[in-house]
Parts: sequence; C-alpha cells; structure tokens
Amino acid sequence: MFVQVAVPVAVAVVVIAYKALKPPPPKICGTPGGPPVTSPRIKLKDGRYLAYREAGVSKDEAAYKIVFIHGFNSSKFQSLPVSQGIVEELKLYFLYFDRAGYGESDPNPKRSVKSEAFDIQELADALQLGSRFYVIGTSLGGYAAWSCLYYIPHRLAGMALVVPFIHYWWPKIPRELSRRVIRMLPDVSDRWTFRVAHYVPWLFYWWMTQKWFPTLSFLSGGPSVFTQSDLKILKKLSKDPQKTQQGVYESLYRDIMVGYASWEFGPLDVRNPFPDNNGKGRVHLWQGYEDKIIPDEMNRYITKQVPWIKYHEVFDGGHLFIFEQHKCDLVIKALVLG
Repeated sequence: MFVQVAVPVAVAVVVIAYKALKPPPPKICGTPGGPPVTSPRIKLKDGRYLAYREAGVSKDEAAYKIVFIHGFNSSKFQSLPVSQGIVEELKLYFLYFDRAGYGESDPNPKRSVKSEAFDIQELADALQLGSRFYVIGTSLGGYAAWSCLYYIPHRLAGMALVVPFIHYWWPKIPRELSRRVIRMLPDVSDRWTFRVAHYVPWLFYWWMTQKWFPTLSFLSGGPSVFTQSDLKILKKLSKDPQKTQQGVYESLYRDIMVGYASWEFGPLDVRNPFPDNNGKGRVHLWQGYEDKIIPDEMNRYITKQVPWIKYHEVFDGGHLFIFEQHKCDLVIKALVLG
C-alpha cells in the first residue's frame, strides 16, 4: 500500500520540481505566435539575428563611430542624450543594438561573456564600421565591454566603461575585497540573487519566479538602490515595451547568469590595447560616487592595478548619470578626444 501511494507522490513532486526549474520557451521575433520584426537586423554566422538602430551623422560622414552596449532591462531604444551640437561638431555616428534575447535580437542559448564580444564584432563588420570603432558599455552591459577589451582589442579605437558591472568572483580579485564589496549592496536580496546566479545557475529561474523571498531590488525601481537623481532620470527614460517581449528568461535572467558565470579572465588579465597610443585610443572608466548599485571600491581597485585605464569619479553621479546630457557630453568628449 505504501509503495502504491509513494510512487505517484514522488512522480508528482518530480514533475512539479521540473516545471518550477524549467523556463518557458522564448517567443522568437518573426516566428508564428511571436512578436513582429520592426527593426533592421543582421544575420550572424550561427543563424541568429541581431537588431540594431543607427543615430547621429551618417557613417560616410562620421569621424567617430561609437557602438553603445545597453545595460540590464534596456534595449537599442535607450539613446544617449548627447548634445546635438557635439554630434554635429565631432561628426559622431552611434550604433545601438539589442543584445541577445533583448528586443528583437534572437536569444542565444549558448550565450557567454565571450559571445557578446563576437556579436558586436559581427555587427560592426556587417554594417561596415571599419577596422576600429569606439565602444561604450554601461551597467550590466559593462561585462560585454570587458569582453571586447579581452577578446577583440584589435578592433577598438577607444572604450568607455560607465558605472560598469562588477563580478564578485572575478579571477585575481582579492577575496577579502569581493566579500567586503558585496556587503556594500544596500539590499540583501541582491546579494543572494547574484550568489544564486554564480553558484547554482540551474536554480536561477526558480529563484526569480518564487514568491517566498525577494529577488532583485532594482527591478522595482525603489529608492533603496536608486539616488534621487536616478529616480528623476528613470521617469524620463523611454518606456520601451519591446525590451523583454521574447521572455524575461532569455533577456533579463540569462543576462545576469552570463554576467556572474565563471569567467576565463578578469579585469586584471586585460592588456592595454593602445600601448603606443600617443594620446589616441584610451580606455576610460566612469564611476558615480553616489551609485548604490555598483560599489565604487571595486572599480577604484581595478584602475589602480590597471593604470592604463583612466578613472573618472563623478561626485554627484548616481547609477544613471550617463543619461544626464551634460555628463554624457563629458563622457563622449573624453572618449573620442582623449
């Protein structure tokens, strides 16, 4: 009798657990039942499509071609608020794109830190940006920017890492520093979310969908992780409904899992792509002093160990300071003019 009851109960538990751990399939753009394709896209070597948007002056006219890597829960429609006068004076061309799984870019089930860099390289080649181009990576998009520095440094004309993602388990970073920095996060739920993503990524979908514990504080847009200036900026930023239209697993959740996976390298392994720059070609790291999402201590440490990265600290800057026009202008001028 016991066996007759226990077996179906065990099967039921396994089925429930499987459903809780397994994310739903993504709704691929352009497929039956999926969202429509409304943006230009290029086809990558592996068959995936990458959606993009161009802004600024035309490529033929441009003196500087800049690829912008968006952050978490964003898309190609999140424009940099560069002054039009600077765009015209410096002849700036901007390429915005949806990273894998976001917006209208196909998900990549094999997505990795490395694949992000080569997606950018293929996109730049398809759009004929030339042998070298500039890159700006912000927030969680910072891990793709670090990837570019490590895997495709020969393609870079310059780099700006703006309030860039930090990994609490990067190789060669002192454990004491990592432990101290993760404790600086104001919300305990964020610390546990990043630990789950790093140590047990197969549990991450369940973690993000369960109702017993809070997960990511900044998804709620609350004041615990955003400064007053950030909250004002959030109200002005575009409300793009396309960001996660193919499913939150392949956009938001996989983004975090990839970022906090075990890396083949860390920032201390990256070599200067411009050893003979003569004032041309430089890597900049911009940190908001008031940023509550990216603790400044880690980025300060990295730039002290890697002195060819020029460190800028914005005293009144929160996590979103790049979306204030005058601060954005400073970042752009430093990037292209050195």
